[in-house]
Amino acid sequence: MLGASFACTSNTPSSVPTVSTGEWIEVWRDEFEGPAGARIDTTKWRHDVSDGCAAGICGWGNNEKEYYTDAGDNIALDGSGHLMIVARLAPPGMTCYYGPCRYTSAKVTTRGKMNAAPGRVEARIKLPGGQGLWPAFWMLGSSFPATPWPQCGELDILENRGSATAGMSSAVHGPGYSGNTPFVRGYVLAQGGFSDDFHTFGVEWDSAQVKFFVDNTAHYAVTRSQLELYGKSVLDQPFFLILNLAVGGNFDGDPRSDAIFPATMLVDYVRVYKPNRTR
Repeated sequence: MLGASFACTSNTPSSVPTVSTGEWIEVWRDEFEGPAGARIDTTKWRHDVSDGCAAGICGWGNNEKEYYTDAGDNIALDGSGHLMIVARLAPPGMTCYYGPCRYTSAKVTTRGKMNAAPGRVEARIKLPGGQGLWPAFWMLGSSFPATPWPQCGELDILENRGSATAGMSSAVHGPGYSGNTPFVRGYVLAQGGFSDDFHTFGVEWDSAQVKFFVDNTAHYAVTRSQLELYGKSVLDQPFFLILNLAVGGNFDGDPRSDAIFPATMLVDYVRVYKPNRTR
């Protein structure tokens, strides 16, 4: 997400085995239970707020146009067990790096709250649709920001162009393979789109390889030896989790119509697992 991936697309998952029951022990979860309008659990998540300039990367490194807030209009529980991340037209008076802000949205991370050790991470999400939207579920190496990007490592579990709701992509970024990384794979639903219903997006990793999943079917795998052809592997470490809905920028372009707003990314749950070593 820090460096946008540009994916080719594929209708067929690669021949990587699916998840089997009993392999994993759950160690962390958020089911987003609570009354409508309630705030996200800040013992589990922290907000990233701004247009990126406060972090020294205006536009979040991708010329994005949203200003992330922690306001209830942009992020709240819906009262039915979901987290809503909502992109909206910005109110008058907000200033962004490019002038008057055009959009607001939200971004939350587990940085400083929870690092997922090598294992499995998954979320069940319903994506918004509309050209210029960029919903994502991804991870950065736990040493970030002390270790800068891309040396810290990045695993993109889900990225979607709002103009193509039937498709998504997964990617790995690290030193020597960042930005327009060679380690990216697209996946396209056989029918319908990711904005029609909830789908589960997951990743499994250890020091030897990383595998990305859609609805519990692996669609992409990258090995340590493949990464080391380009640079140092980033797999042998914990990562923190990130959920956000970006607007505009390099990935899907700036919206050509404001009719798509408000646009809502719904998250049913996020779960983290460790390997079941007793099996």
